Amino acid sequence: MFIHDISPEVFSVGPLTVRWYGMFFVAGIILAYFIMRAIFKGRGYRLEHLDSIVIYLFFGLIIGARLGHVVFYNFDYFWKDPVEIFKIWNGGLASHGAAIGVFVAYLVWIWVHKVKFFKYADVFVLVFPLVAAAVRFGNFFNSEIVGTPTDGAFGVVFKKLGEDFARHPVQLYSAFMNLLIFAVLMILYKKFYKKTPRGFFLFLYMGLYFIGRFVVEFWKDLHALPESFPLSMGQTLSLFPILIAVSYFVFFFPKQKKN
Repeated sequence: MFIHDISPEVFSVGPLTVRWYGMFFVAGIILAYFIMRAIFKGRGYRLEHLDSIVIYLFFGLIIGARLGHVVFYNFDYFWKDPVEIFKIWNGGLASHGAAIGVFVAYLVWIWVHKVKFFKYADVFVLVFPLVAAAVRFGNFFNSEIVGTPTDGAFGVVFKKLGEDFARHPVQLYSAFMNLLIFAVLMILYKKFYKKTPRGFFLFLYMGLYFIGRFVVEFWKDLHALPESFPLSMGQTLSLFPILIAVSYFVFFFPKQKKN
């Protein structure tokens, strides 16, 4: 059992406060960017496209994650006080909203630049789990998005929440799940990228991430739906992308291999 009494703030200089969440988030994006840059160079892709896409995806991620939290998890609260939507510094980002925001931002980018959808889609998803893992580590240091109570050896007591009992560290479960997905995608990419059809890595990532997310949700203490409903909001939202990924590998991937 671990007693979590870590301050969410790293240090403060005057009015400026640096928080662990922000550090992990920025570090994840920077690391993902340089990995993508190396992949773009290796495949001979235009680096100016990379820089342009990253800007689109960054804003899509932030806007989508915020609106996802507003719509999926706390709509009544924000409906009564819409100004709170813009106070992103108070926390409140949803990964499903982030996924939608990134997808829409990428669609806008390919429409503006007249580029085919799958030209870069399979490459960018390789680093998505790396950013997601960094965010979950930030959630852990912030003592937020906590798990259900547990008596297990891996339990964590979040003292910053005023609690004296242990919970499942679902933030760490999710972080390590994403790092595992990142490792699997990178290994498969290096070995089989030239042998796989367009869309393979996109749908593989979609399936691995949302199946993993569905499983981790069983230990998450966050319910935006009635408790009588058998699934959480996160699990319900994960069903659609899981079905899309499964449909691809059942119906489309075998035909692509034959062709």
